[in-house]
Amino acid sequence: MFVREREREMDYMLQWRVLPLLTLLASFLFLFYVQNSSKSSHKECSLIPYQHYWIASKRIVTPQGVISGSVEIKEGKILSIVKEEDWQGKSKVGHIVDYEEAVVMPGLIDVHAHLDDPGRAEWEGFPSGTKAAAAGGITTLVDMPLNSFPSTVSQETLKLKIKAAKERIYVDVGFWGGLVPENAFNASALEALLNAGVLGLKSFMCPSGINDFPMTNASHIKEGLSVLAKYRRPLLVHAEIQQDSEIHLEAKDGSDDAHSYSTYLKTRPPSWEEAAIRELVAVTKETRSGGLAEGSHLHIVHLSDSSSSLELIKEAKNGGDSITVETCPHYLAFSAEEIHDGDTRFKCAPPIRDAANKEKLWEALLEGHIDMLSSDHSPTVPELKLLDDGNFLRAWGGISSLQFVLPVTWSYGQKYGVTLEQLALWWSERPAKLAGQELKGALATGNLADIVIWEPDVEFDLSDAYPVYFKHPSISAYMGTKLSGRVLATFVRGNLVYKEGKHAPAACGVPILAR
Repeated sequence: MFVREREREMDYMLQWRVLPLLTLLASFLFLFYVQNSSKSSHKECSLIPYQHYWIASKRIVTPQGVISGSVEIKEGKILSIVKEEDWQGKSKVGHIVDYEEAVVMPGLIDVHAHLDDPGRAEWEGFPSGTKAAAAGGITTLVDMPLNSFPSTVSQETLKLKIKAAKERIYVDVGFWGGLVPENAFNASALEALLNAGVLGLKSFMCPSGINDFPMTNASHIKEGLSVLAKYRRPLLVHAEIQQDSEIHLEAKDGSDDAHSYSTYLKTRPPSWEEAAIRELVAVTKETRSGGLAEGSHLHIVHLSDSSSSLELIKEAKNGGDSITVETCPHYLAFSAEEIHDGDTRFKCAPPIRDAANKEKLWEALLEGHIDMLSSDHSPTVPELKLLDDGNFLRAWGGISSLQFVLPVTWSYGQKYGVTLEQLALWWSERPAKLAGQELKGALATGNLADIVIWEPDVEFDLSDAYPVYFKHPSISAYMGTKLSGRVLATFVRGNLVYKEGKHAPAACGVPILAR
């Protein structure tokens, strides 16, 4: 009996001696697995295997100007930026990718895109939309709350959007929430949406064309700004108010043909934009220092009217209102006189106006009165564009452009002497500020390594043979044009996600949520 008890005691002591060793071994194996999984994950996320490397170029666009030198990247962030004259004496650790004369610039940030996911992924969807963005040098998108289904107007619908984006985005994607009549006077509902991570809110002052995203008025917008003030996040507004006296325009000379672009242009005159912006600037006075909505900010999207509407915005800015405005490449590239009857690819709202208006938009952008650019990528299925029918009054409105905005801005901007620094300002620095992204928008030490590499002088034709990654290239107004500025490579958080027609195997973009 004594022997059996002694044996049991020995077994018990052995177990307690072996157990810590087994635990240690299990921890080691788990750590080994995690480390190797992370290496495997990086391999899937990036077309290069390095996490510490240098990007060299004769033209690197920094906040201090264009330099010749190198950008050091480590674990997704910019570790240092070294000028060429200081490069020779510096100890270089890591792989060097030399892009020679190609331009190295901060990745573009598009604050106005409709990716239509979930619910209308047949229009676009996160995978195709973000692949197109990567191919165009866009490293961050902010997705609009409408055209997906359901619209993102609550904490619950934001969760659906985030779920749809999981492991399906090739660039970083943030989300705007919707300000609509049903939540505008419900502060707790808006706070729940903002607490869930939207970067700000978006509203329409005219019918949006989407049933679950009804239009707002100045009272709704005032309430929205009062809530946003606590969060210091912006309200984006589609600024058109339908004028009843101008809805049923009829031209006796026959120009009211629905296939004529001039007919559509008459249905959304500049006075619609002016009326909306006049109401908005009456509200934005409260965003001034000491105002009831101090801390909030109003941003007018896709300005088309370069006359009275722009003057109202300039006056508000001069008065100290917290207000900014964007326009889009299609308003800078095209004019009404060039649009052929029946070519519904060019239909958008507000509409593309005449050549004189386009010239004034360029002037305002160059002088700083227009703050930034966005794509307003608004695709649909070809059937809704009515390409064969050509009816401008019935066709879906929206320009598909996501992949082309960098070369379009550069190509059409050459006439006006646009510089690389201006491109970075309009497409990176100021959009980053609007979206609250402090670690994006500039090539600076400590920032995320979101970078586009492109060749400004390389021309290409947007023919049917050109690789286009958004879902329905046939509906894009840019197809058939010749552009300058070929994108070679796009890095998101240090991962090479696109290189000369090839994407990384895995969609490793990050959903961006405000905290």
